[in-house]
Amino acid sequence: MSELRWNPLLKTWTMVASNRQGRPTMPKDWCPFCPGSGKVPDNYEVHKYDNDFPALSQNPGEPEVAGTNLYKVKENYGKCEVVLYSPKHTTTLPQLSIEHICKLIDLWKERFYEISKDEKIKYIFQFENRGEEVGVTMPHPHGQIYGYSFVPLKLKAELDSCKEYYEENNTCMICDMNKEETAFAKRIVAENDSFLAYIPFFTDYPYGVFIVSKRHIGSFLDFTDKDKADLAEMLKNITGAMDNLFDRPFPYMMCIHQTPVNTEEYKTSNEYYHFHIEFYPPLRDANRIKYYASSEMGAWAACNPLAVEDTVENLKTAYKKFTEKTSNNKGV
Repeated sequence: MSELRWNPLLKTWTMVASNRQGRPTMPKDWCPFCPGSGKVPDNYEVHKYDNDFPALSQNPGEPEVAGTNLYKVKENYGKCEVVLYSPKHTTTLPQLSIEHICKLIDLWKERFYEISKDEKIKYIFQFENRGEEVGVTMPHPHGQIYGYSFVPLKLKAELDSCKEYYEENNTCMICDMNKEETAFAKRIVAENDSFLAYIPFFTDYPYGVFIVSKRHIGSFLDFTDKDKADLAEMLKNITGAMDNLFDRPFPYMMCIHQTPVNTEEYKTSNEYYHFHIEFYPPLRDANRIKYYASSEMGAWAACNPLAVEDTVENLKTAYKKFTEKTSNNKGV
């Protein structure tokens, strides 16, 4: 059973994807993403792979339940792709060279452009889940891309807030966030010519760092070569710093937020919305998880158990440790 079901309380769509229950448990001695599996090229650096068990499809079947005026239903139209970071089974993002990560960014950009050609797609969401703590069962380094036929609720909330702020202040909210964080300085983890990395004033995760472009750009389509190289450097160093926090692979959800596509409602979003990457890392210390429990999930009333002005110092120390360690090692 696969369809989109309307949630009238929140005014958004829920994806029903019971086909994903058929995903097999991968054997320990075989990986479909490794060269030689027969599922991917024998030689690749980064690679786009169509998801074998997609929650969304460009050739969807008819919904298997009937909708009503209250409980609307429609086909689960969309696109689900996997992005393989490397042919090496255990190499993670911070272990890649900056040059290699540039190739990954090129692939993200190319897939954003290609998926946006489908006028039924309204939002392209590129992300990575890392670690068993966030439900990952496939250790081979990879991210995913979802192309939705609607703008998901959290992105819609961000877009609407930024649009309202722009109309009231004639400036971009996220540009102003950059200004405030730069002026305060203490929550900034790192910066280079093109990007700032900081744990924002309001984040609900102790180490919920944002990577934000300094220039006002909306998506990968606006990147220069300099932007690409600087983002590659920032991604490598921030994820490496996370691994150095507690001297263990650091789980996270990495979410790339960009302007929507093919939408009349947000056709001017380049004016008021701003490219950034949000990290949701569940660890509060080496062996303790910050859970999203009843208040967070049931009321959307977030609670951060630690002040980010304190946790940022830990991440800055880990960032310095990682960059010093890798200064003479360009990665794999």
